[in-house]
Amino acid sequence: MMTTLSPVETIKANSRFLRGTLVESLADAHTGGLREPDQTLLKFHGSYQQDDRDLREERAEAKLEPAHSFMIRTRTPGGVVTPAQWLAFDAIARRYGGGSLRLTTRQAIQLHGVIKRELKSTLQAINQTLIDTIAACGDVNRNVLVSANPVDSDAHRIVYADAVALSEALLPATRAYHEIWLDEQPVAGTPEVEPLYGPTYLPRKFKTAFVLPPQNDVDIHAHDLGFVAIVVDGVVAGYNVLVGGGLGTTHGDARTYARAASVLGYVPRGQEIEVAKAVLTTQRDHGSREDRRLSRLKYTIDRLGLDWFRGEVEQRSGVKFAPAKAVRFTSRGDRFGWTRGVDGNWHLTLRLVAGRIADRSEASLLSALRQLAQVHQGDFRITANQNLVVAGISPEARPEIERIFIETGLAALLERSPVELNALACVALPTCPLAMAEAERYLPRFSAQVQSLLARHGVPEEVLSLRISGCPNGCSRPFLAEVALVGKAPGRYNLHLGGDAFGVRLNRLYRENIDEAEILAVLDRSFGRWRLERGSAEAFGDYADRVLLAEVAP
Repeated sequence: MMTTLSPVETIKANSRFLRGTLVESLADAHTGGLREPDQTLLKFHGSYQQDDRDLREERAEAKLEPAHSFMIRTRTPGGVVTPAQWLAFDAIARRYGGGSLRLTTRQAIQLHGVIKRELKSTLQAINQTLIDTIAACGDVNRNVLVSANPVDSDAHRIVYADAVALSEALLPATRAYHEIWLDEQPVAGTPEVEPLYGPTYLPRKFKTAFVLPPQNDVDIHAHDLGFVAIVVDGVVAGYNVLVGGGLGTTHGDARTYARAASVLGYVPRGQEIEVAKAVLTTQRDHGSREDRRLSRLKYTIDRLGLDWFRGEVEQRSGVKFAPAKAVRFTSRGDRFGWTRGVDGNWHLTLRLVAGRIADRSEASLLSALRQLAQVHQGDFRITANQNLVVAGISPEARPEIERIFIETGLAALLERSPVELNALACVALPTCPLAMAEAERYLPRFSAQVQSLLARHGVPEEVLSLRISGCPNGCSRPFLAEVALVGKAPGRYNLHLGGDAFGVRLNRLYRENIDEAEILAVLDRSFGRWRLERGSAEAFGDYADRVLLAEVAP
């Protein structure tokens, strides 16, 4: 029986290993955008074509094309960057990115608003920092997450090294990136192959994460592939391997769903790369290439069965899974403020709302962080919760770091409620082409409203996970939150409730397509009932799962 491939599969197959006609598209001065097939291929190089949706109608009336620009995303495993690299990105943001950086839930740095004629120069400037954007997007293994807070520094150092090694092992082999952006000359007569990915790469994006219990700061169950570190007497003995997580859905398509990862089993340290390659190639060979809505690994596993998948991975890797080790998560957010590592150095975690860093009237965050980078001797670690750790501060260096922290206003960012400190949002409008409603721009207002409701019901210090996504693609990992808004239309959202406090249980739809007034009214009633009816120290997500969602279950 013949199958009909999705249009993206045809683009990849004809791309000459991700080259396409990108060079020609970039040279076309008659438009600020790229040819449509090249927009797809550009993602594999770490960039998306976007436009300012706030200006679409105005420009259309003036018979102008959309205000095209480009988002660029880094490949920074574990989110670790040096002070020198941070200063370089500060300069890049000011020259090419409209004076703004954004830290993502995948521990990457994003630049927005780069125009086409400066795209190559921007990517070259990024590569000069010894950071690249290869495979930061596209149907490949993307930026690898790692628990960011290095309080348990010995174990963290080991897990971080394993994550970096895995990131390198799963990179595409094509030299297209280096030829197009870095002017590398191809070697004549040398045949090119992709031994891991093949000529059409993966059916869809593939996300990997490492976590160190008991802190689930990467939401380990949200990813295609997860490694849960098993630490014995301070040594990383091995990993529990999780597969099949994925949060993206499509409104109105009941075939699509969010899924928490399943456990394959335990492997000793040193076998994780072979296991990862086996998981990836199994998805490469058996994932759907007909309908991209159903192409993620979660659908492959549910279609073929977890036991079959485990056996296939064992056969391909030569690794036999042992029963998973017992683990327990006790938190999921970042440790804000000052913490001390086992080596005696200090770490300072800063709150950055929605990961946005810019000099604005309310705060000059870009300049404040530049001051820190000019004196800091450790490194910076982007968290999976869009925050930043100033890591490895010696006791002698702490007074100067603390002075800058206070004088620049960075300390004031921590003077927020637990809800406001831990809330997440994707970029959404005006640049994301998938966004149906606001997220980043709405987060400060809505999180403050939720906090006011908690205070009204006598629980102002309650730690409650809140997330907003402008569409059901799930970049802010909304389906693992206790309370989540998922954009349905301008000013309207689906309200999801009932995720657990530690990022293990998915939430569920509670109200569909409602506006702010109704959302707040529903939450007001729900918080009131929870305050009166909760079990001993029962979190809101657990109460919502036990009571509220049970009342609306079909």
